[in-house]
Amino acid sequence: MRQKKFSYRLLCIAVLLAVILSTLWLDHSSQTRIACVGDSITYGATIKDKSHDSYPAQLGSLLGRKYTVKNFGASGYTLQESCDRPYTSHKRYKKSLDFKPNVVLIMLGTNDTKPYNWISTEAFQDDYRQLIRSYQELSSRPNVILMSPASVFPENFNPAKPYKIQADTACEAAKAVRELAEEFGLPFIDIHEVTAKHPEFFLQDGVHPNELGAEAIAQTVYESLKTLGY
Repeated sequence: MRQKKFSYRLLCIAVLLAVILSTLWLDHSSQTRIACVGDSITYGATIKDKSHDSYPAQLGSLLGRKYTVKNFGASGYTLQESCDRPYTSHKRYKKSLDFKPNVVLIMLGTNDTKPYNWISTEAFQDDYRQLIRSYQELSSRPNVILMSPASVFPENFNPAKPYKIQADTACEAAKAVRELAEEFGLPFIDIHEVTAKHPEFFLQDGVHPNELGAEAIAQTVYESLKTLGY
C-alpha cells in the first residue's frame, strides 16, 4: 500500500513538472525575439549597471515578458568593413544571427565618424546594405529597423579619452541611415534627433549616453515598436 502511495505521488509530481515545463516552453517559444545590434552606445559602455540600465535592458523592461531583448552591442566597433574594427568581425555579430531574431534594431555609425574611418557616405551605405541583407536573409525573416547614431557633444569631450568622434560626420551618417531606410522601405528611428537637444545625456564624455540617455533611447524605440504593432 505504501509503495502504491509513493508511486502515485511520484506520478503526480512528474505530471506537475511536465505541465510547468511545457508552460515555460510555450511561453518562451511565443516570445518575440529582439536583437539590439550596435556599438558601445548599445552596449552601455559608461553605464554602471548595464544589465538593468543599458538601452536594451530598459527596452526589455518596457516591453515585458512576451519579449526577449538581447544586447549585441560591441564597444568600439564600426559598420564599415574597411575600418579598424568592423562589427561583422565581432563574435556578437554571429551571435545576433544565431539568435534568429524577429526584430533587429541596428544602431551603428558613431565609430565610423572618426577621421581615419570615414571614407564617404557612399562607402558607408554600401556596407550598411550588406549588413541589412545579412539579417533579412535569416530564416526568421526579421523586421529590420534602422536607427541613426546618437548626437555628439564636443563641449563634453573628455581630454583623457580622445575618441575622435566627429559631430558633423555623425550628422552625415544619420542622414545616410535615413536614406537607406527609405531605399529599403524599412522603419527608421531618429536617435540623432531625439538626443540633439540633450547634452545632459552625455556629460561623461560627449559620446556615450548615461542612464537617462539610455532611458530616452529605450522609450523612443518602445513607442516606435508599438506603432509598428509590437
